[in-house]
Amino acid sequence: MVVIILGIALCVLDGTIVNLALPAIARDLHSSAGQAVWVVNAYQVATLALLLPCATLGDLAGYRRVYLSGLVLFTTASLGCTLADSLPLLAAARAIQGLGAAGIMSVNAALVRLIYPQRMLGRGIAINSVVVATASVAGPSIAAGILSVASWPWLFAVNLPLGVAVLWLGFRALPQNLATRPSSARLSWLDVLLNALMFSLVFLGAAALGISSGNSATSLDLGGGVAMLVGGVLIGVVYLRRQLKQRVPLFPVDLLRIPVFALSMCTSVASFAAQMLAYIALPFLMLDSYGRSPLQAGLLITAWPLSIVVVAPIVGRMIGRYPDGLLGGIGLGILATGLALLAALPAQPANADIVWRMALCGIGFALFQSPNNHTIVTTAPRNRSGGAGGMLGTARLTGQTVGAALLAIVFSSTNVHDGRGPVIALALAACFAAAAGAFSTLRLRHAPATD
Repeated sequence: MVVIILGIALCVLDGTIVNLALPAIARDLHSSAGQAVWVVNAYQVATLALLLPCATLGDLAGYRRVYLSGLVLFTTASLGCTLADSLPLLAAARAIQGLGAAGIMSVNAALVRLIYPQRMLGRGIAINSVVVATASVAGPSIAAGILSVASWPWLFAVNLPLGVAVLWLGFRALPQNLATRPSSARLSWLDVLLNALMFSLVFLGAAALGISSGNSATSLDLGGGVAMLVGGVLIGVVYLRRQLKQRVPLFPVDLLRIPVFALSMCTSVASFAAQMLAYIALPFLMLDSYGRSPLQAGLLITAWPLSIVVVAPIVGRMIGRYPDGLLGGIGLGILATGLALLAALPAQPANADIVWRMALCGIGFALFQSPNNHTIVTTAPRNRSGGAGGMLGTARLTGQTVGAALLAIVFSSTNVHDGRGPVIALALAACFAAAAGAFSTLRLRHAPATD
């Protein structure tokens, strides 16, 4: 579990740790701010596009092998990022780093399922969920600490000793697959290509629409975003029709035929869209509208992840005693309430008023995340644990992408600095959380998942 925790923490952190350094990267590598964003996009696109292929490879070749190979790629690419002296080289190294992260993240949940006995699996998933939730918001804080004493290449250099240490531990500790490889199953490279194209075009199209949704957007900017989205959807239709004919599909349509699994995926996508809307909107609200300093804003927002850290282990012990759908529905109802209360804050709120609302959001998110992940992981047969884990990561990244694109549209069409934009974003996040809660509650109609 130490290997699992450190590996997933590295991957999730590197998704956000460079955001704070983008101005310095653009300046040092003589590029524009728009070009520098590719340092983030290259990592996100590569991870999202290759999560499911790596998950299927884990089912076929072994989760341990895929995890360690991903860790080698991630650590090697971190060295490339550290030494990069141009933006194209840095973006390419980040894409390779994203491929390594996909290898780690895709089989993360499947390995947790191998490590823990069934009666304790809820606790293992809860620990994993705490790490993911904490690492998701810790990136900017860790980056600020590193950049206060060193330059931006050190954001990647710190991965090197950690990566080597985790790799050494992984070779000693990670278990082999228990389930047998599905007969006549194979990895189709055409399906891998179609999967990568579908997710990449949809991700980039959504990002382009978000950027080009302001009044200064040109018809060419808008047309490019629409063209990528349409292209991604059309490729997706062809790709999914191919998957329906396969015994062990790369995109796990076989698992999506299980009602409780499909509802859990909808729950995850909607909830992470809500999380992303809130996480990006809150700093603008704290800094611009409420006049808090960066340190004060960071401390106030910390109440959210801190609540997850406190509550998630308790929730882990509740898994198996109460239906996952019920725990998730209650948690997402609390999250929606907390987000709505944040949107309804007065013009000059006291710190205590902000903190207890943030804590309410964290408690709700903790109640949802571990039970939902438990359902996704355990609903699938053991020989499809990789596919289930890949979908878990895909749902999280897809939800965050949807949230980021919607936030860009909201911010480009409203005034961010007077608080209207962040308040609308928080209200929209509350709606997504409420929808996720409805999906979660619908799972109570179906029989509980079995291992």
